[in-house]
Amino acid sequence: MSLIYEQETYKILGACFEVYKQKGSGFTEAVYQECLAIEFEMQNIPFIAQAKIQLDYKGRVLEQFFVPDFICFNKIIVEIKALTQIIDLNKSQTLNYLNATNFDLALLVNFGHCPKLEHKRIANTQNKSLDFSIRNEIDSWYKQ
Repeated sequence: MSLIYEQETYKILGACFEVYKQKGSGFTEAVYQECLAIEFEMQNIPFIAQAKIQLDYKGRVLEQFFVPDFICFNKIIVEIKALTQIIDLNKSQTLNYLNATNFDLALLVNFGHCPKLEHKRIANTQNKSLDFSIRNEIDSWYKQ
């Protein structure tokens, strides 16, 4: 059995490892966010940083937005942290992001862990197709 989006995941994690190699642990999440955006550009990894994604509840549009750290390859959420370790709450939050967007895969990457980068693959096992309006909006971001 192969992993979903294996090649793309390998590229994303490669960029994360490079940022960790250059910066180590101890900086804020914002620093890693900026460094990772630069590294994604340098490695030609398509991404959107901190895009606002509209949410709804029982068919009603919410005023609140979901803002993932990155959407890469138009199909993978990358959530970054700068904590001593990933906890269950971080995994639950990332899984909620998957459910809210109907994406199939998220990577939870923790730059605060020492002595090495910590990361988790989180799959949406519900296998829902992405809402058409959200998919069109995200597609348009990649064409800009």
